[in-house]
Amino acid sequence: MKILAIETSCDETACAVVEDGRRILSNIIASQIDAHKLYGGVVPEIASRLHSESIVGVCEEALAGAGCKLSDIDAVAVTYAPGLIGALLVGVNFAKGLALAVNKPLIPVHHIKGHAAANYLAYPELEPPYLCLAVSGGHSQIMEVKSYTEFSVIGRTIDDAAGEAFDKAARALGFPYPGGVYIDKAALSALTRNTSLNSQSYHLPYPKTPNELDFSFSGLKTAVINLIHNTEQRGEELDKDAVAAAFQNKICEILTTKLLKAAEITQNNAGGGGSRQAGRGSRQKIALTGGVAANSGLRQMLTERAGGDFEIYIPPLSLCGDNAAMIASQGYYEYLAGNTAGMDLNAFANLDL
Repeated sequence: MKILAIETSCDETACAVVEDGRRILSNIIASQIDAHKLYGGVVPEIASRLHSESIVGVCEEALAGAGCKLSDIDAVAVTYAPGLIGALLVGVNFAKGLALAVNKPLIPVHHIKGHAAANYLAYPELEPPYLCLAVSGGHSQIMEVKSYTEFSVIGRTIDDAAGEAFDKAARALGFPYPGGVYIDKAALSALTRNTSLNSQSYHLPYPKTPNELDFSFSGLKTAVINLIHNTEQRGEELDKDAVAAAFQNKICEILTTKLLKAAEITQNNAGGGGSRQAGRGSRQKIALTGGVAANSGLRQMLTERAGGDFEIYIPPLSLCGDNAAMIASQGYYEYLAGNTAGMDLNAFANLDL
């Protein structure tokens, strides 16, 4: 079954064709970073207009790359929530038009479920149930993936998302947008000079939350900004790479520690089974996904701390950020579960799993 998918939830216009939920035939992304870099972040109105300008060409390129005509497509999947409402509406209305024109099923896909499905494209053997940490510019949450379409959120951010904190700290350090990649590069630079990450030079707090599995990054972001300003006011030299390293290390520590705690809790609640696969000797499965999953520090820390006890699934860099292949993959399983939509499908800026 070939599914054409459309993703326009933020600042990437993406279309892809995926076969049977696992095989990528094409995956085209038109990035808007250069347009938003001038403003230091995504401008919703600009994002919507650029989606409108790009979506036809991106879709044509995806079909051509897959060696398909529109008539060869079996269904059309689209991200309908959550995201920037204007951007989502561009994709949803375009998908509705395509599905109506070729009389094919229309499949609505939740953006976070799509991120989880990115790992299905990289790991054909991965099947639910498993535990998944989704971290991006707008989302940070721990989910139990009970089936391909049934998710339960057991931990979430109560303020800023991890990716948002990365971008705001990067701006305070004077790095360009998007800041996460520059924080990562600066942290790697600090590592080459000091294998201890200069952790004693810049102390940052570990935010506490009422629910031990929830995240809070607002205070940590503020602590970095205050550290930068106080250092400048005292006329002292600021080691930006070391600050970036300390900040990244703290976020990675928080994400990894809480994910492993969630794994412990879910395993104990299930009497030792948790999210394990059936069968002797199998280990509990943990997946990482979302734009922040591209962070080298997080990938390394999770692998080092959990690799000996868990099966770890981390998507390749090409599937960490927003893309349409992950939407097509999740769309396949939504279709099998009978989750299709009519021409009254609407977009939603906020929608819980």
